[in-house]
Amino acid sequence: MLEAVQVFLIALCAFALLSLLVGLLRPVLVLWFLDRFNRRKVISFYGKFFLLALLLLILAQSMDV
Repeated sequence: MLEAVQVFLIALCAFALLSLLVGLLRPVLVLWFLDRFNRRKVISFYGKFFLLALLLLILAQSMDV
């Protein structure tokens, strides 16, 4: 069960990192649901999302030991 959670968190980290990189090039592609599109919002939104998923992944991996 914990392995499934780890795979899910790895996928979330990959999605957030990919969205962050794409958003730095073209913010409108990843922030289509907001009224304003700029790189600062991309870093704020997807950066926090990536760090949270990474923190949860590290926590899940530490519980596996």
